[in-house]
Amino acid sequence: MNDPKPTTRKRVKNYGTGRTALLEAAVRVVARGGLRNLTYRAVAEEAGVTHGLVVHHFGSRDALIEEAVTHAIRSSLGTNSLESGTGGPDGFAAGLADMVDSGPELQAFQYELLLEARRRPELLAHLRALYEEYFEASRRELGRLLPDPVSPGLSRLVFAALEGLVLHQLVFGERAATEDALSELRSLLEVLASRPQAAPDGRPDAG
Repeated sequence: MNDPKPTTRKRVKNYGTGRTALLEAAVRVVARGGLRNLTYRAVAEEAGVTHGLVVHHFGSRDALIEEAVTHAIRSSLGTNSLESGTGGPDGFAAGLADMVDSGPELQAFQYELLLEARRRPELLAHLRALYEEYFEASRRELGRLLPDPVSPGLSRLVFAALEGLVLHQLVFGERAATEDALSELRSLLEVLASRPQAAPDGRPDAG
């Protein structure tokens, strides 16, 4: 009688990398197939770890989703291209196209969450926090290059233009179109930056 063949266990590739590796795997899963495909098993296969390890770290699918959102927020703000630090229109959002090329999964994850939030209102608080950070980063950078205080409407308008360019490049892959549009936006900001600073009464300051 032949001895039974030993059971082959799935080799764990990244056991020691911890929660961050699992969260990054979750982002990739959602980016490819939407939030409905985010399961323990899908994340385990993406990360190359055991199913039980994912369960151990998160305990529930809702906890996995919540932590993936938080991870995405932190990662997005860490790679934010809005604040280039140049203080001039010519460098505004200088790294936007590179950001999309280097991290498409992260960008796609956020758009998937925006759509999912229409069906799951509990995600709105996380997304609102993310976008408030984006709006504030836009306001700060615009404040460095424009002579007048930046209104919330202007900062949101500029951010909406950038977000549209990110989505367009993410879907169509047309980096050149992103760069062309950014060049036009910087020209408009150059005009705003060259205007005389308004006096307290709202009239242009004669200097």
